[in-house]
Amino acid sequence: MLNPSYIEMIRPDKLLFCCSCLLFLVLTPLYSQFNYYANEAFTRADTLRGMLRPERKCYDVHYYDLEVDVFPKTQTIQGKVEIHFTARTNFDRLQIDLFENMKLSSITFEGRKLDFERIDNAVFIQFPSQPKGKQAFFTAFFEGKPIAAKNPPWDGGFVWRESADNVPWIGVACEGIGASLWWPNKDHLSEEPDSMRIHVGVPKPLYAVSNGELEGITEKGNRQKFHWFVSYPINNYNVTLNIADYTHWQETYTAKDGSTMPLDYYVLKENEDKARKHFQQVPEVLSCFEHYFGKYPFWDDGYALVETPYLGMEHQGAIAYGNRYMRGYLGSMIPRHQDWDYIIVHETGHEYFGNSISCNDHAEMWIHESFTTYMEALFIECKYGYEDAVSYLQSQRAYVENQQPILGPMNVNWDRWKGSDHYYKGALILHTLRSVFNDDDLWFATLKSLHEKNKFSHMTTFDVIEHFDRAIQQDLKPFFQQYLGYAKLPCLVYEIKPGGTGTTLTYKWEAEVPNFDMPVQVGTPGKYKRVYPKTNEWQEIQLPKMRPDQFKVAKELYLVRSRPK
Repeated sequence: MLNPSYIEMIRPDKLLFCCSCLLFLVLTPLYSQFNYYANEAFTRADTLRGMLRPERKCYDVHYYDLEVDVFPKTQTIQGKVEIHFTARTNFDRLQIDLFENMKLSSITFEGRKLDFERIDNAVFIQFPSQPKGKQAFFTAFFEGKPIAAKNPPWDGGFVWRESADNVPWIGVACEGIGASLWWPNKDHLSEEPDSMRIHVGVPKPLYAVSNGELEGITEKGNRQKFHWFVSYPINNYNVTLNIADYTHWQETYTAKDGSTMPLDYYVLKENEDKARKHFQQVPEVLSCFEHYFGKYPFWDDGYALVETPYLGMEHQGAIAYGNRYMRGYLGSMIPRHQDWDYIIVHETGHEYFGNSISCNDHAEMWIHESFTTYMEALFIECKYGYEDAVSYLQSQRAYVENQQPILGPMNVNWDRWKGSDHYYKGALILHTLRSVFNDDDLWFATLKSLHEKNKFSHMTTFDVIEHFDRAIQQDLKPFFQQYLGYAKLPCLVYEIKPGGTGTTLTYKWEAEVPNFDMPVQVGTPGKYKRVYPKTNEWQEIQLPKMRPDQFKVAKELYLVRSRPK
């Protein structure tokens, strides 16, 4: 077991290298991308945040009770959090996380103050010996001026703005950078409490919106505190607060089984009229996603859109909305004949993938983003039809960069992607997999069962692959290894020769994965023929009644390259 003082004596990149090597042996061959990141410079802070070391593995958090008071004039916060845990092993030391610029005033446990030490943004607390299986809680008191986001939501932190009438308008976005930028917690993607309470204190007349259901409002002098309860597991980065002089109204969504759920909307008062009209699309979005993936997962907590001073974020049950009541993405990125709001569709999709189904490590964020980006196309298919969905996906090919593998390095707090391939390329990979299935009934049943069987849980890339493997009853590991573990796309190498009444096609795959054998459709659009190329041998087939100049690879159905021999 490595203790913090030992970590300080080792170069953090060497420590990470050793741990990643062990992981690589377990995950080979899928994680062949390890070589790609072998020379990446990781910091000690990356490792402390990203790795499940013994001081993190020793306990499991099952409930947070977070109380925070916000002071807009000074852009500061102060509060406390009760961290309720179960000991997974005997321990006398554990790790929580809180950024260095925030002050950890004290930590108390069973009526006494505990000693702790900081290493970067990690905090190591010394406990009296705790036996395996014990359930208890400790309280961390904190205060300070949290990081202000420079370009939210892409770079994390608090957002301190004012509405048109000079009233404070405040939010926070912290995906990637971590929730510990503003409150103490076990800040790792694998750790979600079973439930949570969030109490937000603000000056009157401001309104504070957080996750879950509002249990009540208490007043004291010129301040009031809003008490929220989350009854489902929640990612730490999804825990949010939104503060403004909001107006609020509620509507009702009826599911296909006849059950109802409240829809809550919180917007700036000057935007109420256009928001009431614009948000009428929400039930249709929920209905389409219910068709493909089942009922909205956080049914008992309800669904909310909250107007924010930044573009958007998938905060569970309290989606941050800042698309300015425009169609598409700030008025662009969708065809003229379509009318839907990108932020509403995308962030609602995250309630299924990212919030309900979560990954364990930043390396596997494709599980959040690829599925959710693909859900945009499914919404289009639901509302406008299949051809429009395919056209939308093809428009995203322009954003695919193929600079690095979609899978990132494991065991580090790492979010340094060179582009957006885990969004757009990932969605096109799923579209390609649908063509591999070649059976839409099976495909959509597999998608729905993926969520219904795994909701409120964490999934790894291997879990996802095994689910698709079982559905199609074939080994898809080479498919996922090529598309997720390598930057380059597979390439269909071919030769075409006229002969007789048609064309002779000779073909094979060129790919990094030796046994990559994905079927693909080729020929004339509308009359495609499904072929089964391999990487280790040339094959030949006749394409009757087709001239060589009519030959086409069905790239509208598959994310592949192609070239003549």
